[in-house]
Amino acid sequence: MSPRETRPGVVSVVLVNYRGAEDTITCLRAFDQVDWPADQLELIVVDNDSGDGSAERIAAAVPSVTVIETGANLGFAGGCNAGVEAATGEWVAFLNNDARPGEQWIAAAVRTLESDVSIGAVASKVLDWEGQLVDYVDGSLTWYGAGYKREAEKPDGPQYDVPKDVLFGTGAAMFMPTALYRKVGGFDERFFMFYEDVDLGWRLNLLGYRVRYVPESVAYHKHHVTMKKFGNFRETYLLERNALLSMYKNLDDESLAKALPGAMALAIRRSLARAGVDASTLDLQRSPGSDEIGTLELPKMALTGVYAVDYFVDQFPDIAKDRAALQAARRRSDRELFPLFRHAIEPAYVFDGYNTAHDALVKAFGIDQHFVSRHRVLVVTGEPLLERMAGPAIRAWEIARALAPEHEVRLVSTAGAKTTSQDFEVVYATGRDLRVQTDWADVIVFQGFLLEGAPWLKDSSKILVADVYDPMHLEQLEQAKDLGEAGRAHSIRETTRILNEQLRRADYVLCASDKQRDFWLGQLAGQGRINGPVYDEDASLDSLIGVVPFGISDEAPVQRRHAIKGEVPGIGPDDKVIIWGGGVYNWFDPLTLVRAVDRLKDRHPDVRLYFLGLKHPNPGVPDMKIAWELRQLSDQLGLTDRHVFFNSGWVPYAERADYLLDADLGVSTHFHHVETAFSFRTRILDYLWASLPIVATGGDTFGTLIAERGLGATVPPEDVEALEQALETYLYDDDAVAEARAHVRAFAEDYRWSTVLQPLVEFCRFPRRAADLEYVLPAPDTTAHPFERPRGVRSDLALARQYLAAGGLKEVSRRATGRIKRLAGRAPQA
Repeated sequence: MSPRETRPGVVSVVLVNYRGAEDTITCLRAFDQVDWPADQLELIVVDNDSGDGSAERIAAAVPSVTVIETGANLGFAGGCNAGVEAATGEWVAFLNNDARPGEQWIAAAVRTLESDVSIGAVASKVLDWEGQLVDYVDGSLTWYGAGYKREAEKPDGPQYDVPKDVLFGTGAAMFMPTALYRKVGGFDERFFMFYEDVDLGWRLNLLGYRVRYVPESVAYHKHHVTMKKFGNFRETYLLERNALLSMYKNLDDESLAKALPGAMALAIRRSLARAGVDASTLDLQRSPGSDEIGTLELPKMALTGVYAVDYFVDQFPDIAKDRAALQAARRRSDRELFPLFRHAIEPAYVFDGYNTAHDALVKAFGIDQHFVSRHRVLVVTGEPLLERMAGPAIRAWEIARALAPEHEVRLVSTAGAKTTSQDFEVVYATGRDLRVQTDWADVIVFQGFLLEGAPWLKDSSKILVADVYDPMHLEQLEQAKDLGEAGRAHSIRETTRILNEQLRRADYVLCASDKQRDFWLGQLAGQGRINGPVYDEDASLDSLIGVVPFGISDEAPVQRRHAIKGEVPGIGPDDKVIIWGGGVYNWFDPLTLVRAVDRLKDRHPDVRLYFLGLKHPNPGVPDMKIAWELRQLSDQLGLTDRHVFFNSGWVPYAERADYLLDADLGVSTHFHHVETAFSFRTRILDYLWASLPIVATGGDTFGTLIAERGLGATVPPEDVEALEQALETYLYDDDAVAEARAHVRAFAEDYRWSTVLQPLVEFCRFPRRAADLEYVLPAPDTTAHPFERPRGVRSDLALARQYLAAGGLKEVSRRATGRIKRLAGRAPQA
């Protein structure tokens, strides 16, 4: 398309009209209610040779609109291109003429496009005319090139109000920078109508741009008004041929070689199955005789696939040249884009004879092993998943939540589970039940002692990710002191053995810091994992071990109630609260902290120290000697319930903000030993989340960061005087407190879960066997799975309630009729 100057800030909205003047006029008049300056809005209507006076009626009804008469029916694709050719706006928007814009339709889309230059298009949220049922909230793509809207006609809900990247938007309502639309060639006019939006979005993605779904940009659509003027067979023909065009243009060479033969065969099989035609009519063995009759009467529907393949063939050689140019400009691989397909292995229709053919071709051409858009990921923790969760369980929960948007995720605890999530399935499993869960998975991300309880995984084909952010064997040096000499030696030896087995088997290893990475590389080398094949694949060894720190929530903390100040007896609303945000274990030094508070109280009687939790929620974690010594010291100094306070239980994960936001300072003190050097104090992440200044003992990863980034102060181990001074500074020096809080807020951004989990997210997009294990273990049996729709009475009742709320008994009846037709094989699934 030819470049031309555009006016900054102006949005050009293109509508294509074909014998739909009344709908078009209704749509244009709805812009009076849109929150966008009139002098920054250009309305363009392209009339596709309606021949019924539409152009004149539209111009008379809405004089401000620019009407372009094409003189021929260019279809939706050609009509839109003609509109963009005449557009003068910086942004171009497309809206079906049988749709209407919501109040924020333009403003929300433009804000998104202006916020990030990598966004090449905005896909609006599209609802039905009444705003009750979904038309578009995301697109899906089958391996054979058919785009579909899985959520279409479902009741709208908050689950569809989350912005996200998508493969394509709907041409019924979308936005692009005008210059980019022209640069990439706009809609492909060979499509005429249908899937031109799929093709454009797919093209943008493979060229490196993002298509962003923006739910605040809402439009309302009557849907398929144009095609009601024609027969269903014409729509089917367009869909079949355009699916072939889009897949041929956009798939890479490997994907196309696998998919194209089966896609062409299925196009023909679908058309015959739709029409109920006996394809054996010309088979001499099955239908001998009647050869004197040279004609055969067929429904038009039966020829849609045949004609589609013929149209596809007729586009050569031009389409081959276009494909070559596009593939040469590719910036993202098919493997990167497959997650945006969502469920590529989707027959999309139910017809006798069609679905079995689809499944057979998928297996025969290895399509299910290639078009893997979503993996089955099992996240396993040895901690209980309860309302009150300790660090390992929290980390597993956040890992599951981060992976759920792109994969089918189950979070399994081998110690108990009494909580649920809308984003993923939560399961308690041991023994045979654990075997069922691991058999289900493609990728298993685990902590703790999983390989002891599931030894079958050691020689399995599963991709294993060992999360060793917690160096358990170093913890045992302190924790096991209470077990006696023999018990301590056994505990250290067994924990080390278990970790070594994990390191020998893992395809990918997670640790918490760069310092930990160096430590684990040494242990990996000791297990023979730093070898030629691993090094040759990636000399940095990043493909073997990734740094994934503990993170903080992407959402800011919200205090729903005061949990400490004015609530705990002995702590007033204006007291200064130091919070110890976690358990008390033998490697920590709360004793020096209590002594420092004892000294500080003489100058500042309002100082209060609050221990957030003494009893670990996992009953398998023993009581610690240091916790007993802590209570004894506090009692001896007369501080308990006056200046030092203990929460004997554990704070629920969802309520921790109520406690943290009542605090003025976060603290973590420990003894000087090897566990300290390689630890990653997860409690400090909560302090970052709550923007608290931090005072901590130096020597660990966070000690260095606190000092370098001005997050508070670090002190030497067991130095009461230095700790007392640091506490006083960051409780009572307003300037120091304000400066530290500002630094903490800036620093915390790097530790959002969505940021720190990126190495794992990337690995799970393209899970792979470790290079040195490739010929030792079975090949990963990773295959794509069809979308599993909810089944059963409970699911049906839930849907019935939603449809009743959206459209009353009439809507429930309509949907029930559709279900019966699908079961009879006469309607598409998607």
